[in-house]
Amino acid sequence: MTTADTERTTAGRPTSPDARTMLTLGATILSASALFMKLSGTTTGTAAFFRCLLALPVLLPLALRERRQLGGRSLRWAALDLLAGFFLGLDLVLWGESIVNIGTGIATVLNNVQVLAAPLLALLITRERLSATFLLATPVMLAGVALVGGVADSRAFGEAPAYGAVLGAASGVAYGGYLFLLRLGGKRHAGHRFSPACLASTSAAATALLVGGPWQGVDLVVGWPALGWLAALALSSQVTGLLVVGSALPRVPSSVGSTVLLLQPVLAVLWGVLVLGESPTWWQLLGCVLVVGTVWFAGRRTSS
Repeated sequence: MTTADTERTTAGRPTSPDARTMLTLGATILSASALFMKLSGTTTGTAAFFRCLLALPVLLPLALRERRQLGGRSLRWAALDLLAGFFLGLDLVLWGESIVNIGTGIATVLNNVQVLAAPLLALLITRERLSATFLLATPVMLAGVALVGGVADSRAFGEAPAYGAVLGAASGVAYGGYLFLLRLGGKRHAGHRFSPACLASTSAAATALLVGGPWQGVDLVVGWPALGWLAALALSSQVTGLLVVGSALPRVPSSVGSTVLLLQPVLAVLWGVLVLGESPTWWQLLGCVLVVGTVWFAGRRTSS
């Protein structure tokens, strides 16, 4: 099958133009996640916990309605949804801590290492071989992470840029695990959208509380306007953004999904500069370009 054929077909079905549009919309919504988190002024553990918790009053009724219409998911797939939520909660805690140390935009760029984590998960779980392109791209991506971490500039932006870069990359690996399981479940049970999101959000909230609580602290009583910003974060990213992305990902080739989702870190950098007044150095911006370019290249080439 040629690359063009792959672009047109996923699992024997034509690629819907609407799926690309939905992914673009989802990436745009998710790009504001770090902005809302920062504006809330809460600890990263608190933000991660409430992002998932405040999504449940919306997701739970939708999941119950879906269950009545389509029936419940098997115990095996429900367990997979909970495992996906664990990775999502871990991602949110690590990503939130990286934001504190390296800034919103750069942390979001590093979080997109998830695209390169997918081939490794495929190797470990489905025994797929790594492509030569992936092996060539990985050192370039790691060089970009090092530049973002301030290895070339002692004046690098952030309180602890090297520490933040490690946490940002680790959050990308966890996020890759979440998307891998989300895509797998979506292909097997295409009709279920709200039930997996509800279970994953429940598990992610528990993970954020258990991991983020001892590490970063989770304030269970949040006042206004912090609660308003956290509610905006939950409704935009945890509900709308992830549902849109989750429904669109199984309908397009992974190369298309990877490329479109790279709008998220690019927009996040702009939000950080324009709204929060962040000022990364030129070396760090070069590192961002290397990370985004490598992820784009590997995402396009490894899934033909």
